[in-house]
Amino acid sequence: MPKIAEKQVVINEIKEKLDRASSVVLVNARGLTVEQDTILRRKLRESGVDYKVYKNSMIGFAVEGTDFAEIAPHLEGPTTLAVSYDDPTAAARIISKELKAMPALEFKAGVIDKTYYDGKGVLAVANIPSREELLSRLLGSFKSPMSTFARLVKQIAEKDGESPVAEATETPVVEVAPVAEAAPEAVVEEAAPAAETTEE
Repeated sequence: MPKIAEKQVVINEIKEKLDRASSVVLVNARGLTVEQDTILRRKLRESGVDYKVYKNSMIGFAVEGTDFAEIAPHLEGPTTLAVSYDDPTAAARIISKELKAMPALEFKAGVIDKTYYDGKGVLAVANIPSREELLSRLLGSFKSPMSTFARLVKQIAEKDGESPVAEATETPVVEVAPVAEAAPEAVVEEAAPAAETTEE
């Protein structure tokens, strides 16, 4: 296969990834050991992030005329392309977590959710929690006031040492008013006319 055709295959491969991408981050990973590189690649792959070394010229041709064109000026020196699909901050977040253990890693630039960032900007975005974390925190904030209210009600109910459950299960005492007894004479008088009517 001619060199031009080979290059076009690589460019098309990158373009296909960019068409589905929610973010692209350029990383300088020069200096990583084989073990570190393997660990990083595994973590990124598990989160659905494509992480691959391409020639700068190939990336440059691929991003031309796309939402990721602003990263082109940073295509110098060793470049690894990290592409996220579902979670825009996935690549930046995962890589940033490895910076302490892998100081050779360096963010060069990126376009995350259609916004361009330089290396420092990508690092700042990396600290934004994932969608799942944000939802979890939101649900936690809903539960917190409810549990606080429930504890408060319980404390008030148990203030005098009485259990609210015991109070709720006590059988209520209902006073019944005595029924007045009917006079015997009145009963007899009412029954007499009925008897007369029967005789006729």
